[in-house]
Amino acid sequence: MVNAMGWGERLQAALKEAGIAALITFALICVIIGLKTDIGPDGLEITQRWDLVASGVAIVFVGRLLLRLVVWGPEGQGRGLFSSIPKAREMPWLGKVLGVALLAIAITLPFYSGRYVVDLGILVLTYVMLGWGLNIVVGLAGLLDLGYVAFYAVGAYSYALLAHYFGWSFWLCLPLAGILAGFWGIILGFPVLRLRGDYLAIVTLAFGEIIRVVLLNWYQFTGGPDGISGIPRPSFFGIPFSRGEDGFAATFGLDFTSMHRIIFLYYLILILALITNAVTLRLRRLPLGRAWEAMREDEIACRSLGISTTNTKLSAFAIGAMFGGIAGSFFATRQGFISPESFVFMESALILSIVVLGGLGSQIGVAIAAIVMIGGFEVFRELEQYRMLIFGALLVFIMVNRPRGLMARREPSIVLKERKAIGADLVAQGEGHR
Repeated sequence: MVNAMGWGERLQAALKEAGIAALITFALICVIIGLKTDIGPDGLEITQRWDLVASGVAIVFVGRLLLRLVVWGPEGQGRGLFSSIPKAREMPWLGKVLGVALLAIAITLPFYSGRYVVDLGILVLTYVMLGWGLNIVVGLAGLLDLGYVAFYAVGAYSYALLAHYFGWSFWLCLPLAGILAGFWGIILGFPVLRLRGDYLAIVTLAFGEIIRVVLLNWYQFTGGPDGISGIPRPSFFGIPFSRGEDGFAATFGLDFTSMHRIIFLYYLILILALITNAVTLRLRRLPLGRAWEAMREDEIACRSLGISTTNTKLSAFAIGAMFGGIAGSFFATRQGFISPESFVFMESALILSIVVLGGLGSQIGVAIAAIVMIGGFEVFRELEQYRMLIFGALLVFIMVNRPRGLMARREPSIVLKERKAIGADLVAQGEGHR
């Protein structure tokens, strides 16, 4: 009897909350979606679409009802049906299994997919590399950077301009683009050494806009709004992917197809992304990486430990910018054309969303978030008018239920398993035990 009464009260509360959510939804979308203006023979005409409004309200009502009954439980504290599912912290092997599975899928993707899927894979891997680069700055060092796309632009324009004016090859410009982007990361780091939080975000946002405006107005050098076209494509160790006797297909006795170059670009960005991941994981275990995480947790305590926050911030900006510049040079050679319109603030916002959604400091989380965000945009391309609304709702849902990201669990960078004696020459005041 008590259980029946409990379920009755629970259902009544769930119906009340679902009804309130449906009313709020109706108030928000009745004008935005219910009424649409079209250009007719007599001028602007208003088209009524109350069926879409009713569908949206019904989806919200049912979704809220199911969340209350199944997921959140009677107190809204996760006592529903899904509460019996083990948490990520209870499954430390989950991240490794996901990583191995994603890597296996990535390596074998071109063998069973067409050109569209491989092209989409190239785009996703580019954002995975960008996300891992920004994860150093935001996730490990705790520095909120809203102008990361500036380093992406520096790398792309470095390769395009060096190839245009000096005729240098992609393989020579690839490391140079990373070095130049890292140099600009250091330049950005100096003005923000004393800034934190919102002030740091504003300065980095301004830096990204400065770079874009310079590229837009320096017409004689960067081409301005016209951009740079005819950017050389990469070759396979000097063998071009062209039709002819000296081309890739003729050299290896294959039938010529444009997929050879697409597959080569796919594996190239896959290797670059894996190198970014390996370097990041290695740096995280070094003293530099531990200094990043210490500064992220408490900058004042970090200084009290004798860590130079100046060098720590500059190294985070420089290394993160370097990977962004390398990704930018790949973007330039893949597209064959770049313009300032490719490096707007929305790109920085998208990359930051991938990092936050995946989980600050989580490498596998960033990869999963990039697949969901970038791949999801392509899946919902037919719903162009509503896909931003859908993704906004999904982001809100995930951040409410997973405020630390999809993969919030991270292995500690250092573990002290036992008490050890340290020589007096390594300890201040001659104290031999710590």
